[in-house]
Amino acid sequence: MNGEELKAKTRAGEVVYGTMLAAARNPRWATPVAGLGLDYVIIDSEHAPRGRSEIADLLAGLRSVDVVTIVRVPIPSSHYVTMALDAGAQGILAPYCETVAEVQEVVGAAKWRPLKGDLVRWVVEEDEFPSKASREYLLERNRNSVCIVGIESVPAMEALEDIVAVEGVDAIFVGPNDLSISLGVPDQYDDPTYEAALRTIIATCQARNVPVLIHHQTPDLTQKWLREGARFVLHSTETRAVHVAFREEFGAIRAVGAELGGSAAGDIGESKERI
Repeated sequence: MNGEELKAKTRAGEVVYGTMLAAARNPRWATPVAGLGLDYVIIDSEHAPRGRSEIADLLAGLRSVDVVTIVRVPIPSSHYVTMALDAGAQGILAPYCETVAEVQEVVGAAKWRPLKGDLVRWVVEEDEFPSKASREYLLERNRNSVCIVGIESVPAMEALEDIVAVEGVDAIFVGPNDLSISLGVPDQYDDPTYEAALRTIIATCQARNVPVLIHHQTPDLTQKWLREGARFVLHSTETRAVHVAFREEFGAIRAVGAELGGSAAGDIGESKERI
């Protein structure tokens, strides 16, 4: 699957599945990713301490896998967007956008690179190109680019109708930790205020046929919001998946060990990861 095919599936209302790579750096991660049956992965560079060369190497490894690679850039800046795409990503996730101007800058870089400055502003704001040939060239060059915008605060929600009206926004991302804090109910994902906010975001985006990703960490939450309209599934991270697998498998093994006279079986508890 490539970026163009991923966008086509989401526009048609189909469900796509992905996860976030929070710590993976080595290109050899392509091998385990290849066996997961995912449509896309998001490589985090907002909270994860990855450098430009590490992201480029990881992207190079993942080119051999039939999965769309998307980079979460540190801030909604054209500079970081073009760096990620030039390194080989097929898309970007711009976190914590709150204004139309921020979104237009991100869209301009994601959809119309290498145009910069006034030229790209004229394209995004006025649909004015240097020439018809330039327009056709840029459309073809950037046809696989996926542009995802992060809505993670109350001010962002208040601007959402204008944000999703910007041509070139392919999906809206919700970061539950940031949004719940902004709403005054930190990490309370069953709170009515939080749930009402998600329903408002989904309804606003559905009116524009823009899919929504909500990055929940448990199957129950991911399934709940899939049923409520979040067709662009973004579930967990590779680091949390390892934690869950070790918790379940070693919990079962330690229980038998305790029966045979070993130390008491303990529970390592839920992952404390916040992404």
